[in-house]
Amino acid sequence: MIIGLGSDIVDVRRIQSVLERHGDRFLNRVFTPLERVKADRRARRVETYAKRFAAKEACAKALGTGLAAGVFWRDMGVVNLPGGRPTMKLTGGALARLQSITPKGCEARIDVTLTDEGPTAQALVVISAVPANSLEQ
Repeated sequence: MIIGLGSDIVDVRRIQSVLERHGDRFLNRVFTPLERVKADRRARRVETYAKRFAAKEACAKALGTGLAAGVFWRDMGVVNLPGGRPTMKLTGGALARLQSITPKGCEARIDVTLTDEGPTAQALVVISAVPANSLEQ
């Protein structure tokens, strides 16, 4: 059962501009250390950050709060499962919100799709409730 859905589109040039103006201040505020390590190793660094920025926006929408009600940027991090599939790791207020919207006896599954085609990056986040102990990797 789908309990949350969010999408977002970001102009990669906007992320490039923010990086040029604010650099580490922006990166430290928005991205987890793991996201920064991954992005900084990529040839298309700005596009990587833009996709993850869009994923955070989409996740906040799927949680039903946006970036409010105790949900902060770094509470949501894009991670990859062992097979490579992207998902979100939630902490803090985002995790608390996820737990509050997940029905009893269920676990949350977060599916993420990321794409970019200059000059835009896009993310879609679907949060589903599945019976406990049935999550696949």
